[in-house]
Amino acid sequence: MSASAPIALRRDGHTTRLKWHRARRRASDPPFTARRIVEGMRAGASVEIDLVLNADRGCTVLHDRFLNTATTGTGAIADTPATTLRTLCLRDNDAGVLEDQHVLLLDDLAGLLTDMHPDAMLQLDFKESAADLDDVAVAAFAEAVTPFAGNALLSCGDAEAVRILTDAVPALHVGYDPCHHGAVDRVLRWRTYRRFVDAAIEASPRAEVIYLDRRLVFTCADRGFDLIAAFHARDREIDVYTFGRADDPDIDRAIELRADQITTDDADGVIAARR
Repeated sequence: MSASAPIALRRDGHTTRLKWHRARRRASDPPFTARRIVEGMRAGASVEIDLVLNADRGCTVLHDRFLNTATTGTGAIADTPATTLRTLCLRDNDAGVLEDQHVLLLDDLAGLLTDMHPDAMLQLDFKESAADLDDVAVAAFAEAVTPFAGNALLSCGDAEAVRILTDAVPALHVGYDPCHHGAVDRVLRWRTYRRFVDAAIEASPRAEVIYLDRRLVFTCADRGFDLIAAFHARDREIDVYTFGRADDPDIDRAIELRADQITTDDADGVIAARR
């Protein structure tokens, strides 16, 4: 593990990994650049990227379904073929063009990830649902991911999409986010904390990591229920998301609750603020 890369914090005998949200090591970084993905994977970091389906039924490494904001392209990714996507450049946080950083496709990653640290983990956060998948998309996903599957984890808010894609790549690690579609508000309104834990595990029984909205985690804790401990008792690791500011005191609270990982846009700043 690289001594200089912001990878984890250790407190009271517990290690909490710092996941580079959208492959951002620093707050000033633009999302999803090849250079940061490669850097993080070589250093042994946990790195997250998002996946959206394109016109050829392969996956594009972007968060939004439209190209206009984050790239030099326009229109829906779903309507854009891979050959066009590869010609587009990413934009920085001020909308400037990054001429040396092109839009990545999932197919491109195998060629980039040739020198990975054994502890590195690339989270592939699938932004579509099972209804968007067909045999062509599943086959393309499996072919692209298989070369580095041992260092990758598929996550999604749709448990059926998780099942379909991870069944296609047995070596791929499994994650699940049960906090979508109004789940957080329902759990907090009805205080169905244990039912939420049981339902999440039932929905995605192979999930190794459960991704939890910070509002849910901290509100439950304020009410006397340790949601992280409840999932730990079921042998699941917990990622609490998302922390935009490095000096956010809730980061320390997540660490005290023994989160296994936090999602942050500024891993460098998190380390520096606690030095």
